[in-house]
Amino acid sequence: MARKKNSMGAMLLEKESFRRTKFGTLLYSDPISDPEESNSNSARSSNASSAPSPPRTSSFYTTTTITNSPNYFMSPWNQSASPYVKSPWIHQPFLDSSEESSEISDCKNGLIGSLVREEGHIYSLAASGDLLYTGSDSKNIRVWKNLKEYSGFKSHSGLVKTIVVYGDKIFTGHQDGKIRVWKFMGKKRKAYKRVGSLPTIRDYLKSSINPKAYVEVRRNRNVPWIKHFDAVSSLSLDKERGLLYSGSWDKTLKVWRLSDSKCLESITAHHDAINSVVVGFDGLVFTGSADGTVKAWRRELVGNSAKHVLVETLLKQDNAVTSLAVNAVAATIYAGSSDGLVNFWERQKHFLEYGGALRGHKLAVLCVAVAGNLVLSGSADKSICVWRREEGGVVHSCLTVLTGHNGPVKCLTVEDDQNDNDDDDKNDDSEDEAVVKNKSDQYWTVYSGSLDKSVKVWRLSEQGFNAYEDM
Repeated sequence: MARKKNSMGAMLLEKESFRRTKFGTLLYSDPISDPEESNSNSARSSNASSAPSPPRTSSFYTTTTITNSPNYFMSPWNQSASPYVKSPWIHQPFLDSSEESSEISDCKNGLIGSLVREEGHIYSLAASGDLLYTGSDSKNIRVWKNLKEYSGFKSHSGLVKTIVVYGDKIFTGHQDGKIRVWKFMGKKRKAYKRVGSLPTIRDYLKSSINPKAYVEVRRNRNVPWIKHFDAVSSLSLDKERGLLYSGSWDKTLKVWRLSDSKCLESITAHHDAINSVVVGFDGLVFTGSADGTVKAWRRELVGNSAKHVLVETLLKQDNAVTSLAVNAVAATIYAGSSDGLVNFWERQKHFLEYGGALRGHKLAVLCVAVAGNLVLSGSADKSICVWRREEGGVVHSCLTVLTGHNGPVKCLTVEDDQNDNDDDDKNDDSEDEAVVKNKSDQYWTVYSGSLDKSVKVWRLSEQGFNAYEDM
């Protein structure tokens, strides 16, 4: 009997340990870990002890769902085999009837299509014009055009955590701490070639033979300061100044000059892993960390050289900051965190004022994106909340909740939808006010990547949710 009790006790202890581990991983930037990350995730817990920002919340309306759309489970994606390698994507069949095709093309707000991978969680997305780049733990970067597989390229190590596009170059940040640089070889070849990495091999070798170029990162471990030694979690471009910013789980923010791939600065910006970095407005750069803080930096002249200095710490809390997004026109910064909130700040003359918190998720917010006056937040609760910034800024209306993913929503990216309904009313000589208003509306294509191994594509309108709000 005693042996049986001991066995039952061990089983209960094992189950409890499993539940704790699973919940813990949901609190940080990667809610489901893989073997490559298991050793790193244990060090991602927040160590912040300061009080959070004032609990002032924004207003929002009753949340509604968009799954009532007749096009919700339809997909117009009809793929051909990739010239790169055989595609592992499974596509929902296109229902080829004129009536259903018309319904999809006329869809103003809802799901356009869905792509499901046989293997590989989706960790990163980037949209540039008519191209969509997807990164996963398969180490492949897939390229899609006009809802069809276009091309792809593969790294030999390190899952793809972040992607940014700059002209014909693509920068990818990886779990192994490397930033790889790829170049598009032209429309005829439809191919991508790896052209280097950050830092360059020459700069890395040069710094490795200089004892003064080493910094201590852990006890009894020194590395050259120009290289990340842990996962590169976020990349952000300052195209105006020709700079690339990289944030890493090694707690550093690095600044790269795009013209010659030089590492200009390495800043130990936080006490824990940096989960997000984003170029803002007024020359500001924002970083969010697992230590529960959001910090604002600006490049200023210090002595004879330009360096980034800390301007302000916007947020101090116990919960990890997982993601950041900026509305540059409205001068507003949004920060998603592991407590399910999206805090935001707005510029007021010469300082940033706390605006409130958007409350719409039951679990951690893992990604945030801005599309005009819309704010989108993806969560470990498998949903995407769509908010609209109302006139004045403080009030944000929760317009709808996008559901359909079967796993945590890990990444979001947005592209301006050029296929609005301007052509629908060309022959109308007498347009009423509703049509005129519709023509002035802004449409967006939203891509969401999830740990359910799928990418979903949505079409959203800033003004087209009234019908859903009245449901």
